[in-house]
Amino acid sequence: NMPGTIEAKLPFSSAVQVGSTLYLSGSLGNYPGKPELVAGGIEAETRQTMDNIKATVERFGSSMNHVVKCTVFLADMAEWEAMNKVYRTYFERLPARSAFGANGLALGARVEIDCIAIVQ
Repeated sequence: NMPGTIEAKLPFSSAVQVGSTLYLSGSLGNYPGKPELVAGGIEAETRQTMDNIKATVERFGSSMNHVVKCTVFLADMAEWEAMNKVYRTYFERLPARSAFGANGLALGARVEIDCIAIVQ
């Protein structure tokens, strides 16, 4: 967690590395370091969520090409296709994935995604 950011006040780490495996906490479509979601609905939130994930894996010396597993939580499963349209553009090789409909995501988010990546 980076001092002086919202992450520094949260009761979890954005990611934890164990050996060559990087475990990311759930990411939302919030502006980096702020408890505020981007405007624009599911596609905009998914894009920001994926940008936040990308920034985290890169901060640990990995990349989106080394993400091996994601879990997607959607506030409304009717937004599945719209989320997928954005999500798939972040990967050359799609990672394994699970997805769930979820009630009450933090900040009223439409989507939350957590990932596991390999650090080379």
